[in-house]
Amino acid sequence: MTVETQPPAPHPNIALVLPGGGARAAYQVGALRAIADLLPARSANPFPIVTGTSAGAVNATAIAVHADRFRVAVGNLERVWRNFHVNQVFRADTASMLRSGLHWLFAMLSGGWLLPPPRSLFDNTPLRELLETQFDFAAVRKSIDAGHLDALAISAAGYISARSVSFYTAKAGCEPWSRMRRAGEPAELSLEHLMASVAVPFLFPPVLLGEEYYGDGAMREANPFSPAIHLGAHRLLVIGTRNEARPPSPLPPQSPTFGQIFGYMLDALFSDGLYSDLERLTQLNQLVDQAGPLSDAGVQLKRIDMLVLLPSCDLSDIARHHITSLPRTLRVLLRTMGALNRGGGQLMSYLMFQDTYTRELIALGYQDTMKRGDDVLAFINGQNVASTGATGILRRIGSRKEKRAEA
Repeated sequence: MTVETQPPAPHPNIALVLPGGGARAAYQVGALRAIADLLPARSANPFPIVTGTSAGAVNATAIAVHADRFRVAVGNLERVWRNFHVNQVFRADTASMLRSGLHWLFAMLSGGWLLPPPRSLFDNTPLRELLETQFDFAAVRKSIDAGHLDALAISAAGYISARSVSFYTAKAGCEPWSRMRRAGEPAELSLEHLMASVAVPFLFPPVLLGEEYYGDGAMREANPFSPAIHLGAHRLLVIGTRNEARPPSPLPPQSPTFGQIFGYMLDALFSDGLYSDLERLTQLNQLVDQAGPLSDAGVQLKRIDMLVLLPSCDLSDIARHHITSLPRTLRVLLRTMGALNRGGGQLMSYLMFQDTYTRELIALGYQDTMKRGDDVLAFINGQNVASTGATGILRRIGSRKEKRAEA
């Protein structure tokens, strides 16, 4: 593959969209490392608009904080993910897990009289402390003022309003928006916004922002591409964390365990909105291609080009190979939930914040992106790309549905 040493300036309206995925977001880091290596060494951030949800919001913030030096931003991010341990995300030591278990037990036995119900299963204070040392949120505004970034958006879900809210910091001219169950609100982004975005329901405690508690941004986020488009993007480079190249391996007909069900719920939470919005946007693009730009009630429909990068293999299968790297107390919990069997790989793949696993995902993200290096560079530089991958993904999904229907 031949790569230009001095590519054209990046497209001025391209956005980087990083969905949630728990520990699977390490794949995004590998993809970003590949993009950094494809660009000249001292390149600034090639994505004027950066949006993120949940763990994707952590990666998005890292890019925005050092938007003047893209390779430095990715290097700092990779250093953290390559050396991750569960105890840096939530307390998984014996004393903490025992205390949490007893709290749940006494709260249930007493109906909440002896102890109030716990706010979450895990204490993610270590993650708060880690992010506090890594991110200077004032640098995001400096990046915008210096022209290295147009906007950063972090999504979270309000438990009272039942809305998906994209909190954003942007250059002048980016107006807030309000749609059914979703909105965009300008804010001076802080660690609290990031902690709210990563607050996976049941696992981590909700975060108070203003007068409302917020949880993981993937909840209620039926349109994950919406923030980037509202902030002015005409092109979206999306890095997902679920493989769609083949159907999951068949399992014996037995009742699913709690661990399997919870893993299924997390998979739906982090990925289903992405594919629904991908299908919707693909259909709108086809309509615009046939009829040209359309306007309705002051809203203009225009083509939004997409390049979608996805894992080339099932990350749940990879997670199963790293079970022994987890702390013993967490393995006991997962075994109790029935998450260490063949069907429990999904849950493990989202919770395995362990260096052996994250390093393998980083390597996979790097390899997958390098294989499409020419397309990635062309897309970033505003050139036409024969296939963005979006249509192919939808075609494969549709083909599998048809085969199941025939069977």
